[in-house]
Parts: sequence; structure tokens; C-alpha cells
Amino acid sequence: MDLQIALLLAQDGIVNGAIYGLLAVALVLVFSVTRIIFIPQGEFVAFGALTLAMMQAGRVPTTLWLLVAVAAIALVVDLLRARRGDLVSWGATLTWSVAMPAVAAVLALLVRPTSLTMQALTTLCIVTPLGPLMYRLVYRPIADATVLLLLIVSVAMHGVMVGLGLLFFGAEGSRTPAFSEARWEIGNMTISGQSLVVIGVAIVLVVLLYGFFERTMVGKALRATAINRVGARLMGVPTALAGDVSFALAALIGAVSGLLIAPLATVYYDTGFLIGLKGFVAAIVAGLASYPLALAGALLVGLLEAYSSFWASAYKEVLVFTLIIPVLWWRSRTSHAVEEE
Repeated sequence: MDLQIALLLAQDGIVNGAIYGLLAVALVLVFSVTRIIFIPQGEFVAFGALTLAMMQAGRVPTTLWLLVAVAAIALVVDLLRARRGDLVSWGATLTWSVAMPAVAAVLALLVRPTSLTMQALTTLCIVTPLGPLMYRLVYRPIADATVLLLLIVSVAMHGVMVGLGLLFFGAEGSRTPAFSEARWEIGNMTISGQSLVVIGVAIVLVVLLYGFFERTMVGKALRATAINRVGARLMGVPTALAGDVSFALAALIGAVSGLLIAPLATVYYDTGFLIGLKGFVAAIVAGLASYPLALAGALLVGLLEAYSSFWASAYKEVLVFTLIIPVLWWRSRTSHAVEEE
């Protein structure tokens, strides 16, 4: 391996690490707020990429009909809960079950955008509400269950979403145009504009998330819920709505990751699972608790994958996932056992 190859592999590792970092941040966010190990996180990546690909082909994305159906079911469930006398947050219900699907339908059916930017925005409007709607239908009724039960439900939801992906998108893979076709030659190394777009968007999202958690009341409510769910509830923080927001952010991050990765690799209906697992490895490095460590772990995973593909391409996935073993061993030696409340 000479210096040129090493730099090219480092570039690939950093670009992939940026994607894994976004997914790792989403996984840490969901787990810290809701105690859910969100296995289907990668499916939002595939849904985002393939929804954009369908619009690029001039077709109405089938995920729009999924959104409308799920929103209608969630609205009916909330109406039944209100009829039983349960407390229902109608603001959140109208936002996720009425307003967001209506905006997505107007953009996809009436506006029918032709520019890549507007198509990407439409994709985000379609995919993002699926996160909170999934939480409201599947996870909120069992919010107080054990972490193991929530994990089992997440595995089941992964299977459901992969099946829906096959139904809606088919078995063929798709790629989308790059957001930037620019290329720069630095010495013997070529840097693509799309790679810089990926890294730049990842940095912007991380900065925005930092500002969201540090400067906004909603972000501080999420932090309070993550630190002490019962205490936050006693102080008046609506923890159920905190789950909505965390799943919305997770779906948004997943969809953005799909838009970024689609020009770089062919995306299939089940591609998101492997990408999400690598983000999960980075989140495990962070102990599912620290955002900076999650980003550092994602960079480590990306670089390890890139250099493993050169030295032992047949075993690169094995080497990446084997990273979990020493991390778990170290944490088991340094952490004190705490029983679940």
C-alpha cells in the first residue's frame, strides 16, 4: 500500500464514517429517551433513498400510500383512546396524522417536483412522519415494558419494514444523481463533490442537533427524559411526546443518510439493515449514551471498513462487527452492574 492508496481509503472511510455517525447519533438518541434499541433505523435509510429514486423515475412514491395508511390508523387509534377517556395530545396527533401526510401528499401528487432539491425535500416529508407514527402505534402502548421486550418488538418491526420495502420497491436496486458533480485533483488523489456534501451535511446536522439540545425547550425536555424519565414526568415533561420527537429525529436522520448514500452506492430494499448495524456498532462503542463517542466510534468503523476492504476484502464485515467484542469486554470490566428499574 502506497500513500495514494492510503489517502483514498482514508477518504472512503471518512465518508462512510459520516453516514454511520449520523445513524449512531440517532440510535443513541432513541435509546436514551425511550430505552428502545431501534433495530429498524437502517430501514429509513433505504426508504429515503428508494423514495427519491422513484420520484427521479417520474413515479409517485409508494411510501406516500404507506404514510397515509399508517397516519389514518394512528388517527383512529387516538380517537378510540379519547372515546375511552384517555388523555390525547391532539396537537401531536394532528401534526403527525394529518398535517405532515397532507403536506407530503400535496408535494408528491400536486407539485410533483422535478428539481433534485425539491424531490429530496418531498422525500423527507414522506419518510420523517413514519418515525413518530411507528412510535405511537407500536412502542407507546408498551413504553413501560422491559428493554428486552422492546428489543424483540424492534426486531419484529425490522422484519415488517424489510417486507414492506420489498413490496413497495421490488428487488431491484437504484441509484440517484449526485448532489454535486464537481471533482478536484489534489496531487494524485481525486476528491468528489458528493463526498464533501456527505461530510458537510453530517457536520451541519450534528451542529444543529447540538444547538437543538442546548438552546431549545424541546431539546432540554428530551435531555431531561434521557437522564431521568420518571423525574422528567414528575416535573411536567410529556415523556410520550418526547418519544414522538426522538423517533421523528431518528427517521429524519435516516432519510437524510439515505439521500446522501444513494449517489455513492446502489441501494436495495434491504441495504439499510447492514448500514444500520454498522451505525449500531458505533453506538455500542459509545455505550449507547455519548454522542461524541458515537461519532468517534463511527469514524473508527468507517476507517476500519475501508482499510479492511484493501487488506482482506472477504472478511471486512467480520472485522467490523468483531469490533464489538473488545468494546463489550472492556465495558463489562469497567462498568458496575445496575439492575433495571
